[in-house]
Amino acid sequence: MEVKPLKYSKLDGLSEKQLKEHHDVLYAGYVKKYNEINEKLSGVDLTTANATYSDLRELTIEKGFALNGVVLHEYYFEGMGGQGGVPTGSIAELINKNFGSFDAWSEQFKALGMTARGWVVLAYNFDTKKLENYICDVHNQGGVWNTTTLVVMDVYEHAYFIDYATKRADYIEKYMANIDWEEVNKRVSSNIPGYQTENNNNEGE
Repeated sequence: MEVKPLKYSKLDGLSEKQLKEHHDVLYAGYVKKYNEINEKLSGVDLTTANATYSDLRELTIEKGFALNGVVLHEYYFEGMGGQGGVPTGSIAELINKNFGSFDAWSEQFKALGMTARGWVVLAYNFDTKKLENYICDVHNQGGVWNTTTLVVMDVYEHAYFIDYATKRADYIEKYMANIDWEEVNKRVSSNIPGYQTENNNNEGE
């Protein structure tokens, strides 16, 4: 696995230093550890497998932690760089259908950002056939099976502390203003049945 480059150097309200530290140290570190764990797993002794402790168990648990650290960060970074605002296209249709309005979704999503210890995720649940907001306090806790990820907000302190110190609410507002709704609509059209062939007008207003 390789580190994906940022598509921007800075954003409105997020400095180059903040983004560089987050991307080049935190995210890249998860990529490095994921590769390291995979290498160790390739030669692990399967005969020592045990539920109390074994190299196989511990490496596999931490593989999930590292991999989710990679994936969540990639969705986070790739989902910014837009103009935020009210979306159009398929994501707007889904938000209005499942939350009543963009304002209702946005209010809940931002409030969850104040309660989460790690991540807030907007995902489409294939079982309920609805958009739902989830909290992931830790990379490998809180995820829901059979969903596809659409919007990810990182609320760990490392995502904003250089620019905002303890003012998380201010950071959340700036995150919302930088969402790339075009990218989110691409995720919708690529992953949710019934939306693949739509011609979306994806720019935020």
